[in-house]
Amino acid sequence: MKKRRIALILLLALVVLLLALQVAISRPQTPEPPLTQPISAANADNVNGLLNDLLKAHQSAAAEDARQIEEDLNAIRAVDSRDYEIAKAIAEHWRKVYLDPDYELCLYHGEERAEALRDFGVQDSPAHAFVVLGYELMNGEMQPELMSRCDAAAAAARAFPSTILVCSGGATGANNPQGHTEAGSMKAYLTERCGIDASRIFIDEQAMTTAENAVNTFEILRKQGVRTMTIVTSGYHQRWGQALYNAVGALYRQRAGCDVEIVGNYSCDVENARFQNDDQIAVMQIAGILQLPGGGMRGRPRP
Repeated sequence: MKKRRIALILLLALVVLLLALQVAISRPQTPEPPLTQPISAANADNVNGLLNDLLKAHQSAAAEDARQIEEDLNAIRAVDSRDYEIAKAIAEHWRKVYLDPDYELCLYHGEERAEALRDFGVQDSPAHAFVVLGYELMNGEMQPELMSRCDAAAAAARAFPSTILVCSGGATGANNPQGHTEAGSMKAYLTERCGIDASRIFIDEQAMTTAENAVNTFEILRKQGVRTMTIVTSGYHQRWGQALYNAVGALYRQRAGCDVEIVGNYSCDVENARFQNDDQIAVMQIAGILQLPGGGMRGRPRP
């Protein structure tokens, strides 16, 4: 009788152990934080070199610059294949938006519905987001350029009624004692002035730079199950914004399994003399996102 009791206890213990192992194996793994040490220290100089050569290629468009970019990528791959995945995604998108002379911007000219976006591959789907980038407030109020971006976003939202909108931008600008945010002001404008349903609009009120726009927005996109996106901003800011969002997107794809593709662009056609060197700012802010020595997101111009 005693032996039978011991055998039963051992059997029950074995069952409990097997169940515990099954739970441990089946429990989903916590994704690696996307912005934790994005690039290995051993590759920091190589990736900095790549960014500098991407900038140089845009400014000179010489054949040897293209060859140097490939050499940079090969050097990065020789050190760390994961770094190479990030660097390759950055370089490929840079070639698309900055180096391809045939890259076309889809411009907003006051139309009620942005039907032209269909020609750029945008589809009406709840898994698509129009990401509307902020612009610095003046005395706590929206400036005309930010209103133009919102008007463009409203035209896009009317043409694609199943999509969501994500507005990003914090409490910027001098003389803003009430702490009005770009994103909060944009949502109010889109709902009250443009008639867009508030339930479609998600906001990030913390970002203070375009780079922080990208980082914070991707958390919203991930939670909402978004798979494709169109950036809505000013024409001079479109390539810059895409370069940053693509870099953050590459990190989220690798580290968190969140794959969001930039499939379209939509821009209000405005000029802004403050931001003539958008390619230089983009490179500096990508370096900040990747936490490279000498890079940084703060203290850079805020469009």
